[in-house]
Amino acid sequence: MKGFVFHGPGKSAWEDVPDPDIKEPTDAIVRVEATTICGTDLHILKGDVPEVRPGTVLGHEAVGEIVEAGRDLHAVQPGERVLVSCITACGRCGYCWERTYGQCRGGGGWTLGHVIDGTQAEYVRVPHADLSVHALPGTVDSKDAVLLADIFPTAYEVGVLNGHVRPGDSVVVVGAGPIGLAAIATARLFAPERIVAVDPAAMRLDAAKGLGADALADPVDAQELIADLTDGLGADVVIEAVGVPESFELCTRVVRPGGHIANVGVHGRPVTLHLEDLWSRNVTITTGLVDTYSTPTLLRMAAAGRLPASSLVTHTFPLDQMEEAYDVFGRGADTGALKVVLGGQQHEVVAVRAT
Repeated sequence: MKGFVFHGPGKSAWEDVPDPDIKEPTDAIVRVEATTICGTDLHILKGDVPEVRPGTVLGHEAVGEIVEAGRDLHAVQPGERVLVSCITACGRCGYCWERTYGQCRGGGGWTLGHVIDGTQAEYVRVPHADLSVHALPGTVDSKDAVLLADIFPTAYEVGVLNGHVRPGDSVVVVGAGPIGLAAIATARLFAPERIVAVDPAAMRLDAAKGLGADALADPVDAQELIADLTDGLGADVVIEAVGVPESFELCTRVVRPGGHIANVGVHGRPVTLHLEDLWSRNVTITTGLVDTYSTPTLLRMAAAGRLPASSLVTHTFPLDQMEEAYDVFGRGADTGALKVVLGGQQHEVVAVRAT
């Protein structure tokens, strides 16, 4: 089969790779129907995630069909169309009992495209599949569903819920890429007084407005605008959705005393934490890897037409145009790309249940 392989910082290729096999009785093999590229994948290609070894197939989001299932699986079976979550969960460790699946100690957590081969391929092996894939209603389109593998649960859990967005809050989202836009869309579920989107790209600010942002700002002008909107107090909740020092430090300047900064961005460089300014302001800072406990809820919302997932998809490609898709996504400021979805040619397979 073909897969998109990381060969070290700045080096990658769509090339022949071995077909995945069942390794554990809780594994499933999924034929990939649709996948996408995440900002985290770009961080990997830059060398920001050193745990990813050269030779790894990238990708941690997919929709597809189960074609083979390990003998110990009970909730899934061959022939089912499923969403492959970006997080796998053993279901037995202490973290899984607490629904913090991102920290699973039983061989789960963020594994796909990180420490094992991922979803940017024609087929993928999914560990702990009973808890790591979700059956898809026929009413949910693949372009919608694949965005529920990572960006919507991440924005919702790590940004909106960890940030404790409440009715009447002033919310600032720094970064109007896919994660930031998903944070805007899901923050609206809690009826904040206003949402301010901050980004240097006019195209992304337009997308933020379309998803419900009430005010738009360039990073240069953001602090003054937010002060004006909040009578000098600052925002109740600030969501960092970029992952660079400048964006995090902007968050610390625009949050109110007693406010909350929810960091979602993947940081590849050290960030200065100005405790000399923050220690007396009762500011709460949270970080986190998504746990995906909200995925079933988000799937129900998508099936009911209550989640604007597909509005984030700006480009689609066949699966074998992975390199072109990476180029378009990586140059989003020039190409206008927000989220790209890739769908591969379907192959005739025989569904087999492992014994």
